[in-house]
Amino acid sequence: MGMTDVRRPRADRARQVADVLRREILYGRFRQGALPLEGVLAREFGASRNTVREALGLLREEGLVDRVPGVGTTVAGEKYPHGLHKLLGLAETLREHGEVTNEVRTMSVIVPPAAVAERLRLPPGEQVVYLERLRSLNGLPLSLDLTYLVREVGEPLFDADLTCNDIFVLLEGIAGQPLGMAELTLEAVNADPHTAAVLAVPRGSALLMVERLAHLADGRPVDLEFIRFRGDRLTMRGHLRRDQEED
Repeated sequence: MGMTDVRRPRADRARQVADVLRREILYGRFRQGALPLEGVLAREFGASRNTVREALGLLREEGLVDRVPGVGTTVAGEKYPHGLHKLLGLAETLREHGEVTNEVRTMSVIVPPAAVAERLRLPPGEQVVYLERLRSLNGLPLSLDLTYLVREVGEPLFDADLTCNDIFVLLEGIAGQPLGMAELTLEAVNADPHTAAVLAVPRGSALLMVERLAHLADGRPVDLEFIRFRGDRLTMRGHLRRDQEED
């Protein structure tokens, strides 16, 4: 793509280059670890070397690449894909990338906030199981999950192996039926100091905040989760279809 329009600020052109390079990094174009030289990238993008250098600086600030004098630019760390087109647990989603383990930070029976009870269609004052887990992939902290479960399916989890199993798989066994659908909200938030320490990221780091309400196949909501994913190690992917309107 030619980017020689001198009327556009270089920062705008750099952002444009960074977006395409980010995508190529995430999809494994540079599996050997090294990106092409700045001059090669400049020709590829039809941009100046200064624009490419600025784009690489943006990716370095995101933690995607390292820039070492005399060595060049290398991929700093892999981002793992989390699909949005199918309801899966984290271990199911990332199975091909390694082992997901869960550290249970707290698990108790509580009276939930009214807003949580409402989402789970519970009467005021009815207790739920509250579960907080730090989830890691190959030992790397990946997400902090806060989960509210209706007691019917949540209480049996006290006797389950939560270290190596997805909640979704356990819930289906307990309920005797599969999960059906989930409502999902995805936002960007900055890591508060405590969350940053738990996830081993700098304060203020970008996180992907997912609120997910999972229903059983019969339509009952049973699992409300607030999940904070490390923004530097996870990317959301999905397929959207624009259906043809009926005549």
